[in-house]
Amino acid sequence: MFSSKCFFIFSFSLFTLYSCVNRNQQIPLRGIISEKAMVSSAHPLASAIGVEIMKNGGNAIDAAIATHFALAVVYPQAGNIGGGGFAVIRLNNGSINSLDFREKAPALAHRDMYLNADGQLIDLKSTHGHMASGVPGAVDGMFALHQKYGTLTMAELIEPSIEIAQRGYTLTPLATKLLNTKQEEFQKYNRWSTPYQSDHNWEVGDTITQPDLAKTLENIQTNGRNGFYEGIVADQIVAEMQIGEGLVSHADLKNYQSVWRKPITGKYRGHQIISMAPPSSGGIALIQLLQGTEDYPISDWGHNSTKTIHLMAELERRVYADRATFLGDPDYIDVPIDQLLDSAYNQKRYDEISFLKATPSVLVSSGKIPPSESPETTHISVVDANGNAVAITTTLNSSFGNKVMVKGAGFFLNNEMDDFSSKPGSPNQFGLIGGEANAIAPHKRMLSSMTPTIVTYKDKLKMVVGTPGGSTIITSVYQTLLNVIDHGMGMQEAVNAKRVHHQWYPDEIRVETDALTENVQNDLEKLGHQLRITDKIGRMDCILVLPDGRLEGGADPRGDNTALGY
Repeated sequence: MFSSKCFFIFSFSLFTLYSCVNRNQQIPLRGIISEKAMVSSAHPLASAIGVEIMKNGGNAIDAAIATHFALAVVYPQAGNIGGGGFAVIRLNNGSINSLDFREKAPALAHRDMYLNADGQLIDLKSTHGHMASGVPGAVDGMFALHQKYGTLTMAELIEPSIEIAQRGYTLTPLATKLLNTKQEEFQKYNRWSTPYQSDHNWEVGDTITQPDLAKTLENIQTNGRNGFYEGIVADQIVAEMQIGEGLVSHADLKNYQSVWRKPITGKYRGHQIISMAPPSSGGIALIQLLQGTEDYPISDWGHNSTKTIHLMAELERRVYADRATFLGDPDYIDVPIDQLLDSAYNQKRYDEISFLKATPSVLVSSGKIPPSESPETTHISVVDANGNAVAITTTLNSSFGNKVMVKGAGFFLNNEMDDFSSKPGSPNQFGLIGGEANAIAPHKRMLSSMTPTIVTYKDKLKMVVGTPGGSTIITSVYQTLLNVIDHGMGMQEAVNAKRVHHQWYPDEIRVETDALTENVQNDLEKLGHQLRITDKIGRMDCILVLPDGRLEGGADPRGDNTALGY
């Protein structure tokens, strides 16, 4: 029988050990290896909970649900019950499915809600404060996953998170640094002192307890989905909205429903790619990028070589142009999925690419379709002992969402409304251009870059991958797949590898520090590329099935990400 007390002692000891590890030390090219099952997530305690769930008889979906609720406690900048996301599932019998639990616009939302009388965007209105929040979908999503695939009770899956919220958890160096940068915003956007505010700087090893969040989780544990979308928690959300001129109502909460959608699938060098459909742009964009790469010998060109980076950037600027034009909520617009994934359409787009010079983005528009996302997100990859796999990406959008914690409920609200095209043709906080397809409308789901992805080879599970990173999510997943499939890297090596990113506008290649040699940088600039050096791109959480059937975890050293298994 599952013992939360024993589990907490185990996990707290694990975390204490973890905290003593120097995160800057040389990380081996091969990641954590397990014989049967594995979880890779953004925090060691959350991964430990997922593993323990599987040891106690739960499957991959059970473990992912428990890990998700744990991240809402120990990773509040992105782990959440006040946000939403997507899940891609592959069972050991080969069946696939995906769940859309993306946030929705409130009923009172309207197209011009973030514009002033002159039709100009009002600074910060779509990103900070109550009006930035969409209707949360995360809790409904976890219950929808459980109803279809779960084996243990939801009470068992939520209990470890309640325990940690009550007893507290210790801050890692990265969490400490982040919290100390957010104190002014927390004070500005909350009328009370949240558990994350302090009169002094937080220090590594400080403990944070969350009694209000524990009560909210207990409400969900006792009353199921209605413990969040109705009753006291719903009252607390609506009261918060009313005080801050937010739009989410009781009816919005009660009527929210997740949607099962057909996954986006494609092929790349004999591998099957299974990813998320709209309103996520991730699956379509990923397949388009892979289609454009397949005709080129990038393994011969080399990882992060001039030709490889040039090709990737040229493909990405075209794919992101399509994203801005054609993608949105399929319940509101006709998304031309088949046409965008048609090899003839994409080949015509990519034939324009020259290896003698870069194409200025001003000359790149979306293709002609024939008739017919600081980015703070978090990802969970899970494989169980029976070979079931799930990839879940969830988000509050920005770090700590709209910075508003629901008084009495203990969780932050999302600022996902910024992922709409607040003013079509103008960029959002990630610099992504949006079009009419993603304009604001009541009850509509906003476009996303989340790309939870599962890869098979010869009908056998090979990889489970995903990452946070806003607009860089798609290209981070893309590069990680190339690192394994084309460049022969193991999972941890592929995750560690330095990344680059292009997204049409701004017309630049974002480059991680030390990703490219000086010669490659010079060569790319001679081709006409603008380079911008940045600190970190993405935080991958991945699992690779090795040829002998064992599992290799790839947890990103750019964060506190941790892969654990048994």
